[in-house]
Amino acid sequence: MAWQQIYDPFGNMIISTALAAIPVVVMLAALGFFHIKAHIAAGMGLVAAVLVAVLAYGMPAEMAGKAAMYGGFTGLLPIGWIVLNIIFLQQLAEKNGSFKILQDSLSGITEDRRLQLLLIAFCFGAFFEGAAGFGTPVAVTAGILIGLGFSPLAASGLSLIANTAPVAFGALGTPVITLAKVHGYDLMQVTAMIGRQLPFFSLLVPFWLIWAFAGRKAMMEIWPALLVTGLSFAIPQYLVSNFIGPELVDIVAAIVSMGSLILFLRVWQPEQLWTSPSMRGHDMSAHEAKEPQAIVRHSQAELLRAWTPWVILSVFVFVWGLPDFKSYLNKLYAPAFPIDGLHNLIMKVPPVVTTPHPEAAVYTLNLLSATGTGILLSAIVGALVMKYNPIEIVGNYLRTFWLVRYSLLTIVLMLALGTLTRYSGTDTTLGLAFANSGVFYPFFGTLMGWLGVAMTGSDTASNVLFGGMQKVAAEQLGLSPNLMGAANSSGGVMGKMIDAQSIVVASTATRWFDHEGDILRYVFFHSIALACLVGGFVTLQAYVWPFTSMVVH
Repeated sequence: MAWQQIYDPFGNMIISTALAAIPVVVMLAALGFFHIKAHIAAGMGLVAAVLVAVLAYGMPAEMAGKAAMYGGFTGLLPIGWIVLNIIFLQQLAEKNGSFKILQDSLSGITEDRRLQLLLIAFCFGAFFEGAAGFGTPVAVTAGILIGLGFSPLAASGLSLIANTAPVAFGALGTPVITLAKVHGYDLMQVTAMIGRQLPFFSLLVPFWLIWAFAGRKAMMEIWPALLVTGLSFAIPQYLVSNFIGPELVDIVAAIVSMGSLILFLRVWQPEQLWTSPSMRGHDMSAHEAKEPQAIVRHSQAELLRAWTPWVILSVFVFVWGLPDFKSYLNKLYAPAFPIDGLHNLIMKVPPVVTTPHPEAAVYTLNLLSATGTGILLSAIVGALVMKYNPIEIVGNYLRTFWLVRYSLLTIVLMLALGTLTRYSGTDTTLGLAFANSGVFYPFFGTLMGWLGVAMTGSDTASNVLFGGMQKVAAEQLGLSPNLMGAANSSGGVMGKMIDAQSIVVASTATRWFDHEGDILRYVFFHSIALACLVGGFVTLQAYVWPFTSMVVH
């Protein structure tokens, strides 16, 4: 028998919203303020979510359990599968010494830690976001940064901050393609609208990233490189999104930005080098710019061996992201399992959707086409290139699994929590609280997208969750649906750095276990500040000329 979601079970939106927020507040408070281990905090949040769903929202207990189980499976594949295999590759590279050679080769481009951070976290991370998404860029870049000697907080927090502007077009445009497909937006129009919002922040984020790492003065010392990096990303991002489509936006922009920065550094270097890998005000009592140190040179053969595993990874991740290749692998093996007792038995109702419709709950075991499988194969090929024998490869894989066991459990519990809030309707209650803001809706509607990603860990999921509500609310207020659909995705990218699964991915990649709360506290200000800036910009596009001329109707 179908169960219909209720978004205001107490007839008072203040009470209903407060209750809906309890699971998220419990988990974040446990992580950020009470320093409880991540898997325990996630378990506490999940218990709270079950109690709220069953006792306050009237969701049948069996449905609540199955929704949590469904989310847990999703946590294992694709998210946990990515984390396990990227850490496996990182472990292999560290043990054979190639990370040290990687560090020395980057020093050949620049010894300045600010510029290394820019190159890896922003440019290289954007490429992996465009090719794969779903936690891959943070896992890769945080792992490389910790191998280069960056402090755990710097490697974790700054990888999360850098992984913002590319997220809306991540995984070959999956978030915006899903938004258009599920909620009836015109794909090219909403893609173009996102491409008229995010480039401003693609220009801003490199400056913000280095300010967060080294401070305002140190940021201004390298402003030419920051300007080159931001502009060479923002301009292709605008052009590709407005005149080609969503699929290759990040990949093209990342390659152009990376190439531009490397070429620029051949003719320009800062007068003083920032050689500390720790963050101002967090890991050392003081930072001083230092004079250049001797650069360690390696033979071409050594450099080739050190970079080969990461080149192989890039190729595999890109190929595994191609829609045609994914479709081919899914035809070979991708069994679908409708969740009995949940699939099509929960009804979404207005104002979230225009007409009531059932929520599907089908778990697809797309093991072959999963990004994590491509990463695993690249790691095995890389291991053979690094001259590991099969027994050593298996032994390292088992040790890696043991290393990340609690992180995998945390991801499972967090995805269970996020999925339960979706099927119980509590996340929609929170969204409706933003939607009731009247003339301020462009600002708060943008924050709705931020909330969606912070809760679900995915811009795609946020677009599925709130994309229809954005369209309905925009039409009622006389705003462009494309503006608010795009705002949901653009605002959502700033929530990516505080979503629980991304934080766990970062802490696992840096092996800074049980410090998820430290990472959360560090990135939270940056997340909400950037989200508010996006909201302010969307408000200008809604009401103030000449920004209104940018809107795609």
